[in-house]
Amino acid sequence: MRSVSSRKRTIRKDVIKQIRKKYRRSNELWNIKRNIPWIPLDKPYQRGFVRFFVVREDIMRSKDGDFFEGILKKINTYMYSENRQFLKKKRKSGKRLYTEREQKLNRISSCSWNHPKFELTSRERQYFLKREEYCPYRKSYLIYYEFMEPWRFVLRVRPNMITHYKPVDFEVEKEYAELESYLGQHKIAGIVHKTIYGKSNSWETKKQDFSLIKSRKYVTCTMSATKIAESFQDV
Repeated sequence: MRSVSSRKRTIRKDVIKQIRKKYRRSNELWNIKRNIPWIPLDKPYQRGFVRFFVVREDIMRSKDGDFFEGILKKINTYMYSENRQFLKKKRKSGKRLYTEREQKLNRISSCSWNHPKFELTSRERQYFLKREEYCPYRKSYLIYYEFMEPWRFVLRVRPNMITHYKPVDFEVEKEYAELESYLGQHKIAGIVHKTIYGKSNSWETKKQDFSLIKSRKYVTCTMSATKIAESFQDV
């Protein structure tokens, strides 16, 4: 006769196997949706306007025009609007006002900065400045890189033309929505995070996101190493 703990362990393993199976199927369906080819429209139509950055004409005519155009391709941003004004609603003293939507160049995260696929050359890196910004959600400082000379680029507005469409497979969409609804449940998401992505972190555990330089353990180790070095010098 199997014990109660053995039967529970078997049931738990079977549940985890089913969750893994559904998770793999969800990834397969996501790839199927992603790889559906775009089909050109017989009659393209306009859907609002798009705003983006371009290299200034005088910069483009110079010898470094292609160089800055290559940088812009990596940090350009696109903003869409129903009209050319690109306004947003804002309330002030009970009144509804419309202000212009601010658009900036993309920042480069520390992960993308060191990633080989981003393909930043040594010369391109010289035009970026390293900055830190406090993130209240992670309760730590995040490092990013910002382009130092944004004046080299100007904004341009063009009609947003829809020229292609991607057909929808309703069977795939239905199955994918059902799997995402199942995997998005609180308990199921916890099992996925723990068994697939890695160990789960308890809310009671203290985060160790702060820098080693600010850590007391690092200071203690530094002082002990200094004392050891001084003892060798005395010998």
